[in-house]
Amino acid sequence: MFNNLTLTKPEYKNLPVKVLIKNGKIVDPVNGINEIKDIKIIDGVIEEIATKIAVEDDTLVINAEGKYISQGFFDMHVHFRDPGIEQAENIVSGSNAAMAGGFTGVAMMPNTEPCIDNKFLFNDLVSRSKDFLVDCHPIPAITVGRKGEKITEMAELVETGALGFTDDGSGVQSSESSRRALEYSKMFDVPIMVHAQDTSFEPGVMNEGFYSTLLGMAGISNLTEDLMISRDIHIAEYTGGKLHIQHISTKKGVELVRDAKKRGLKVTAEVTPHHFSLTDEKVTTFSTDFKMAPPLRAEDDLKAVLEGLKDGTIDAIATDHAPHTPEKKNVEFDFAPFGVIGLETSFAAGNSNLVKKGILTIESLIEKMAVNPRKILKLDYDLIKVGNKANLTIFDTETEFVVDRFKMKSLSRNTAFNGETLFGKVYHTINNGKIFSAE
Repeated sequence: MFNNLTLTKPEYKNLPVKVLIKNGKIVDPVNGINEIKDIKIIDGVIEEIATKIAVEDDTLVINAEGKYISQGFFDMHVHFRDPGIEQAENIVSGSNAAMAGGFTGVAMMPNTEPCIDNKFLFNDLVSRSKDFLVDCHPIPAITVGRKGEKITEMAELVETGALGFTDDGSGVQSSESSRRALEYSKMFDVPIMVHAQDTSFEPGVMNEGFYSTLLGMAGISNLTEDLMISRDIHIAEYTGGKLHIQHISTKKGVELVRDAKKRGLKVTAEVTPHHFSLTDEKVTTFSTDFKMAPPLRAEDDLKAVLEGLKDGTIDAIATDHAPHTPEKKNVEFDFAPFGVIGLETSFAAGNSNLVKKGILTIESLIEKMAVNPRKILKLDYDLIKVGNKANLTIFDTETEFVVDRFKMKSLSRNTAFNGETLFGKVYHTINNGKIFSAE
C-alpha cells in the first residue's frame, strides 16, 4: 500500500479572534466543577467563564447545549511511526487522528526507525510539530537503540525537554539497566515508563489460557508481565525513582501496583481501552485486529482492571495507538505484528464500557483521560480558567454510532472496535489557537 505523505495535511483550522462557547456543561475534576457555563475565548485565550455571556459582533458561536466541555484529552502512549515507518502513520496523520478523538496532547513512543534515543531526533519531532493543534511530546528511549543495555544521555534529553523515558515495544530485560534508569529518574524527577514483558519465556501470539489451548496457539503467560512489574516495583522502592507501568493487563499486575501505592511508592499505571473492554475470547475470530502486546487477557483479568480503574489503582487511560498497514496485518494470525489503533475510539470506548456501566463517573473518566496523564508527566493540568490558552474538548455521551475503520483519520485501519456500537461523540477539539471540528 502506498501512502503519499505529501498529501497528509493537518485538518485543523485557525480559531477566529473571538469565539464564544454557549451553554456547555463544564466537567472539570481538578476544580470540582460540573455545571453549565459559557466560555469566551479571545485570541486563543480564555477571557471569561460565566453563566451567560453576550454575543459580540464577529464572533464564532459554538452551541454546546447538551454537550460537555473538558480539558483537552491527553494520550500518554501513542506510536506515530515517525521517523521511518511513515507508510503506517506519520506525525501529521497521527495528530489528525488524535484531534478527531478529542486529544490535544500526546506522548510519542521511541520505537521508530531510527529509534528516538538522542536530542537530534527528539528536536526534529518537536520542530516539525511546533505549530500543530496537538502538543506532540517525544518520549526518548531508556537505552540506546532500545537494546536494553547502555542508558541514553538522560541528563541531556531532560534538559532538551524530555518528560520521561521508555523502551516501549520491548521491556528492559537487564535489572542493572532498570536500576540505573530509575536512579536517574529520581535525580531528574521524571518517570521511567515500562513495557512489562519478560522475554525469557517462549514467545507466543495470544493470552495463555483456555482459548489458546482451544485454538492451538502459542500462549503468552501472565507471568511475563507480572514478574517484570514485581521486579521494577522492587527496584523503584530501592532507588526512590518514579515508575510508570504501561498498558497493564493482568490481575496480579493490578494487585502489585495497588500494594505499591499503599506503601507510598512512586508508582503509576495506565490501561488501554481494549484491555478494559475486551477479552481473549475475541481471538476465536482469528482477526489480527485482536493481536496486541500485551495480549487480550481472560475475564478475571478484565474484572481486575475494571476494579483498578474504579479504586484509583490505575491512574490513566492510554491507547497504545499502534498503526500497521493492511499488508502487515492481513496475514495469518501467527505472522501478524502486534498492535491496534485507538485514538479515535478511546473516549467512546471509555464512555460506553466504563461510564455507562457504572464503573466510572464522567468526571473520573476525564480525570484518567485528561488530568492524570498530564500530572504523571508534570504538565499543567488545571486548564479551564481565565487567562489560560483554550485547551478544550467538546463532546457528548449519548450519540450512538458503529465504528467504521474506513472513516478514520489514521493512515492505518487496525482497530479492535470495528463494527462495535459505541456511545459518545467528540465535536470540537481546541488548542494552540486552532480548532478541529467533526464532520
